[in-house]
Amino acid sequence: MEITAQARVVVPFQDCDPMNVVWHGNYFRYLEEGRTALLDTIDFGYMTMKQEGFMFPVVDTRMKYISSARFEDELIIHAKLDEWENRLKISYRIINSRDGTTCVKAHTTHCAVGIADGQMRYASPQCLINRVNAKVSL
Repeated sequence: MEITAQARVVVPFQDCDPMNVVWHGNYFRYLEEGRTALLDTIDFGYMTMKQEGFMFPVVDTRMKYISSARFEDELIIHAKLDEWENRLKISYRIINSRDGTTCVKAHTTHCAVGIADGQMRYASPQCLINRVNAKVSL
């Protein structure tokens, strides 16, 4: 079973350049919306992550810009959990709901870091593995 989630964003004025096109750096914020929805799906949102003693900073990201979004476009951010045993790898597709075109394809990679010691873990903590396994077995 794949673990996926969706989020929606209506492009606000402040995310656009003078030509009403989304400035490229703002797509990273839209990925965050998809990632938040995905983490909530496995009951491992940011507050739970913190309570378990971990943070998962981005250690790598790739983004391919395909089609521009504009002011007031509604975007659907699809997020899919690709890896979780040694790191989190999440893939994304941002689609313009107006016409179904893909605006961006991307992925992010995150490693677990202990909050108490600031040390990177080379395997995902069991608290994450258990949540993913519970979701996959449904």
